[in-house]
Amino acid sequence: MELIQLNQVNLTEIAKQIPCPTYNRKAVKTGIVHVGVGGFHRAHQAYYMHQLLGKDNALDWGICGVGLREGDRKMYNILKKQDYLYTLIVQHPNGTVKSEVIGAIKDFLLAVDTPNLVIDRMAHQETKIVSLTITEGGYNFNPSTGDFNFENPAVQQELKDPNQPKTIFGFLTAALKKRRANGLPPFSILSCDNIQHNGDVARKMVLAFAQKQDAELANWIAQNVHFPNTMVDRITPVTTLEAITYLQDTHHLKDEWPVVCEPFIQWVIEDKISNGRPPLEKLGVQFVPDVSPYEKMKIRLLNAGHSVLGIPGAIHGHPTINACMEDAVFAQFMRQFMDKEVSLVLGMIEGVDIEQYKDSLEERFANPNIKDSVSRICSESSAKLPKFLIPTLQENLATDGSIDYATLILAAWCYYSDKGINENNEPLEIIDALKVELYQAAQQTTDDKLGFIRQPELFGDLVENERFVEKYVGFVELIYRGEGIRGLMEELI
Repeated sequence: MELIQLNQVNLTEIAKQIPCPTYNRKAVKTGIVHVGVGGFHRAHQAYYMHQLLGKDNALDWGICGVGLREGDRKMYNILKKQDYLYTLIVQHPNGTVKSEVIGAIKDFLLAVDTPNLVIDRMAHQETKIVSLTITEGGYNFNPSTGDFNFENPAVQQELKDPNQPKTIFGFLTAALKKRRANGLPPFSILSCDNIQHNGDVARKMVLAFAQKQDAELANWIAQNVHFPNTMVDRITPVTTLEAITYLQDTHHLKDEWPVVCEPFIQWVIEDKISNGRPPLEKLGVQFVPDVSPYEKMKIRLLNAGHSVLGIPGAIHGHPTINACMEDAVFAQFMRQFMDKEVSLVLGMIEGVDIEQYKDSLEERFANPNIKDSVSRICSESSAKLPKFLIPTLQENLATDGSIDYATLILAAWCYYSDKGINENNEPLEIIDALKVELYQAAQQTTDDKLGFIRQPELFGDLVENERFVEKYVGFVELIYRGEGIRGLMEELI
């Protein structure tokens, strides 16, 4: 049977196989401009909007995607070819697979080609929200001080020429300036990235940039623009050829970039949005006065838990997170890290059973159909560990709590950054903006056991803490002596 190309014209035919949009996509308005259209956005925010458009006929809440980088061109080309449609493949732990065509994205703009169109779209009166999934690195702050990095060449260039923005900050300020000039209310800026207090961070960075560019505009933004904090959750591994082939073999559907995800989904939003918001509470989204406890729970348990499996998993040679969970030593190590080092620093969280949440994480990580690669989990660890893992370690140092599990992970990260191969002598795929700096610091370990953690922008003042240093040096010596990482984990549990 001939493959059916995924596009608007073929939806009637595709709908005989899998669910497709039932709403009139032509009538949908663009209420949201989303910057950073990747797998997670398409499995999470766009999925929620798709449900809303179909269920509530809330046609004001379509999405226009924006890619800021040249690296977004592939996504742009494929989505444009497919009329901005894509397939969401939900993989259940029991092997059940449910696929659905998602239609919430109406348009996609590539900022490197048409910066003015992006500014105009954000400045349009229909746009109520500009949402972001630009990764931790996209916020352009110094990890140690938390201050905006004005040394960034792209930032320096757009400060000189505000009409040619390069970063998210240049685009947001240009669009807000235009809205103010046109007498329009501002849009809300909704960060959906895995950063604690993500809205507060976005606000601080935008205001720092705006103050340097136009102090009057910065004051207007400070008084009028809302930056709600959010907590988002859905495990979404990188799309593989296997997913594309699955749709072809099972549904005769040609989708060049589907998305695979788990069934679990969660979104908690600080109820502080100006200029209108979609009625997402109808879909189970929580609007709360304070997102902080939920953020902290997710970042310290789920995100850190991923790294606690991924870094030693990469060294040992486990290819995926579910493979780590199939190894009883890794599974127990991760659970004990959560029980002994994280739970105690979280406190009570309204409406959440922490033990139940940890149980659910074990089930989600072990999902044999997700196959989340350890290389994805380990990618950009320099942006993740200072936010996900090290704060827990610091809190336990302050209260004389357990630090064994987190410290072993940092020692393993040093070895991982230094050697570039796993224990089977296979090369590691190390993806990190600070890859060179991490390697150079780890290389010092031969002469200086503390060389790797003498990076205050990543580790703060851990090198000054005697209890941590003693534990860290002990683990580093054992790992570099050739003691297998799995054996060290087993000793701890």
